[in-house]
Amino acid sequence: MNRQDEFKKVVAHCKEYGFIYQSSEVYDGLSAVYDYGPYGVELKNNLKQYWWKSMVQMNDNIVGIDAAIFMHPKVWKASGHVDAFNDPLIDNKDSNKRYRADVLIEGYMDKIEAKINKEITKAKKRFGDAFDEAEFRKTNPRVLANAEKHATAAKRLATAMTNEDMGDLKAMIEEYEIACPVSGSKNWTEARQFNLMFSTQLGNIAGEEGKLYLRPETAQGIFVNFSNVQKTTRQKLPFGIAQIGKAFRNEIVARQFIFRMREFEQMEMQFFIKPGTQDEWFEKWKEKRMQWHTNLGHSAEKLRWHDHDNLAHYAKAATDIEFDFPFGFKELEGIHSRGDFDLSQHQELSGRKIQYFDSETKENYVPYVVETSIGVDRMFLATMSNALVEEQVPGSDNMRDVLKLNPAIAPVKCAVLPLKKNEPGIVELAKKLHKDLSFSFNTHYDDTGSIGKLYRRQDAVGTPFCVTIDFDSMEDQTVTIRDRDTLTQERVPMEKVEEIVKEKVNMRKLFS
Repeated sequence: MNRQDEFKKVVAHCKEYGFIYQSSEVYDGLSAVYDYGPYGVELKNNLKQYWWKSMVQMNDNIVGIDAAIFMHPKVWKASGHVDAFNDPLIDNKDSNKRYRADVLIEGYMDKIEAKINKEITKAKKRFGDAFDEAEFRKTNPRVLANAEKHATAAKRLATAMTNEDMGDLKAMIEEYEIACPVSGSKNWTEARQFNLMFSTQLGNIAGEEGKLYLRPETAQGIFVNFSNVQKTTRQKLPFGIAQIGKAFRNEIVARQFIFRMREFEQMEMQFFIKPGTQDEWFEKWKEKRMQWHTNLGHSAEKLRWHDHDNLAHYAKAATDIEFDFPFGFKELEGIHSRGDFDLSQHQELSGRKIQYFDSETKENYVPYVVETSIGVDRMFLATMSNALVEEQVPGSDNMRDVLKLNPAIAPVKCAVLPLKKNEPGIVELAKKLHKDLSFSFNTHYDDTGSIGKLYRRQDAVGTPFCVTIDFDSMEDQTVTIRDRDTLTQERVPMEKVEEIVKEKVNMRKLFS
């Protein structure tokens, strides 16, 4: 299966099994806006819980807040979003389709990288175990030529983005002969800046005075609450403030399912530190965040670092954890060294002191910040892409779709299935067990098909354990518990089911 078909399969699976629906589908949908279904909301909440536990609950020096979506408009002036939160857009005159100029150029660079990877794949097949990829990259003429092309384009793009040079972005698109994906035409308009913030009005006040913005990020709610949190929790540097919340961006081109949306959710933590220690903490948080992803079961081959060529106006250093989605390696999480830009800006524009008093040095100063920021929706998509597997059932010609999620984050932990739905004794016993288990974890009861079909349905939504109630259960109070991944079945006392499942789905295992 090629990568494009793999992606289509993930999207179709999300719809078919109640993970994600197109928003307002009865009205033909709303572009780049999605609703999470019954299984999707459970998986999403479990991912957020895993992040919150690791970030807040397990760190004495990190606390959480939940800031409002609406904030004073001066917040966005101070942060630079009003003047500088733009993306470069460009239109194709023949298709009338609009694109981000930088994304078109990145697509060109992705094709170059694909050529490099193709050469490496061919060489691996040719040389087998004797293949030295590092040496091949350094010596193969075609790889070297393409690597130079990629590096030149990346450097030029970074410079153009930093300088907001719309003319050079257009020039690059023309020089690289980038065509419209829809029409194949190379007939482009000039590139121009487009502000990504959604605006609305406060009550009945019209004009600039009543203008409010839907927040484009959650970080500013943390920065403007720095003094409140520090004083009420009596935290000493270094300490962090974490938040999970909605953000909104009027994306020029929202694409790739839930990867880029206009309404999305972020998990962000701002770690406040003493100036001069930023490099040390930047490296520490890079290590911690990568470990968080690998603990969840994402292989090292699926994750990589990407240092920013084009730094944001506030950043001293920035890197991304990229995940190998079905459409290629893309940003999953960002770690940024933000310096004292944000707190200093809010201090200046508000006229209020936003500083930390260091009891050891007896001085006041504006702390520096290291940020970790991850999109919940992108994490959801990465998790689904990583977990969905099509495999042959052992001892059979049948295939099954199975979502091999870590049991700790699976939407349903255990399904209780009666062998016969028309047998009162079996049904009564199954429903009682389902009710008892539901106090401890999310449990599903299903009697709408044969036991084989019920197993397949639970495999497809990622349920790690199925418990079958049969005729023997009424006699000896034992049940069959089936493992999703190994397909092994074990006969256990009914009273032991809760203990067995609870131990195997415990989120503590992700941290051990």
